[in-house]
Amino acid sequence: MAGNVTELNDAGFHAFVSGNALSVVDCWAAWCGPCKMIAPVVEQLSEELKGKVSFGKLNVDENNETPVKYGIASIPTLLVFKKGELAERIVGFRSKDDLKKVLARHY
Repeated sequence: MAGNVTELNDAGFHAFVSGNALSVVDCWAAWCGPCKMIAPVVEQLSEELKGKVSFGKLNVDENNETPVKYGIASIPTLLVFKKGELAERIVGFRSKDDLKKVLARHY
């Protein structure tokens, strides 16, 4: 995975979100058009918000435990965790500016 985005799986998901003060997990699939659109936005934010927010990606086709646990029905879904607790859920494509505003509420 390029940049500062960590590739996650079901086994490492909990450790990632509980090991960071603020983390965002992009739940995606390779066949999903909007997922492909948001991927570079997530990469850019991971650079711009380095030190404030930790970013991860979870392929929902390769990992089914976590999407079921968090009720992921549509992708892309960004799960925002604050100290290991789900703080916000963002469904669908959003612009970088919109995502920055949402995340700024959680710093």
